[in-house]
Amino acid sequence: MKKQSVVTTLLLSAMAMANSSYSQQSTLPLTGPYLGQKSPGAVPQVFAPGTVSSAGWETGGVFSPDLKEFYFIRKNQESNQQEIVVIENEGSRWNESVFSPRTGTPLFSPDGNTMHLGTRYRTRTADGWSEMAELDPPLNNYPIMRLTASSEKTYFFDEFKQDLTGDIRYSKIVDGKHQAPQLLGSHINSGKSFHPFVAPDESYLIFDSKRSGGYGDSDLYISYKLKNGSWSNPINLGEKINTEGWEAVASVTSDGKYMIFNRNPTPGNHENVDIFWVNADFIQSLRPKP
Repeated sequence: MKKQSVVTTLLLSAMAMANSSYSQQSTLPLTGPYLGQKSPGAVPQVFAPGTVSSAGWETGGVFSPDLKEFYFIRKNQESNQQEIVVIENEGSRWNESVFSPRTGTPLFSPDGNTMHLGTRYRTRTADGWSEMAELDPPLNNYPIMRLTASSEKTYFFDEFKQDLTGDIRYSKIVDGKHQAPQLLGSHINSGKSFHPFVAPDESYLIFDSKRSGGYGDSDLYISYKLKNGSWSNPINLGEKINTEGWEAVASVTSDGKYMIFNRNPTPGNHENVDIFWVNADFIQSLRPKP
């Protein structure tokens, strides 16, 4: 009994040490909104070079709806493990800490109270974020990399398949329960389509896809919700945003001003992936005329 007590104590101590490693903060020499970065124009710029984007691998950058937290995925150079990092605004400073090991690709519900992480999620509580929870069936049976939710709680998500192809599905909520997911049309799911981001009002959907007619490896596209409820043919975001490399994993800030996305500066080299941002005026300029 005494031996069991000692083992239990050691296990609890190890767990406490592991958890504490994810609460250590470092204050960054940054002030002002958007991590103190100079606003980009129509040509994408590396986001927070030296702080977020580095010579290593970073992906999945997203601001919380209140713009006071920035989350992204980073490959730890020492452990070679992927982790979710958060940079939080506290007063006039931004503080960085490791949020957790990687699980899914983080995106927020429009009200900011849910962090979606693939088939899992966390909810905000008075003390921070809840423990991880699992989506209800049948959603948790899909191989989801990224799930995005509208204000109506409609889910859009990618289905990552073993042959490295992907499709985007959606699931509406009826009587408080999400319905069986349905595929979006073949005009969306042509090629390999991943990492959807839906506007809170479901007026547009941004996703990345590798398909004929693109500029390179994978390009970013936008599709608009039409008056009849269907989705328009996807529009390539153009040569200023898309290159011969890999562009993917986009999100738009809650104020609608900027799109944040990923690019590998050297085509084919996925060991150096950076987070970029760009003015989001294209959302209106590309919108089909009524």
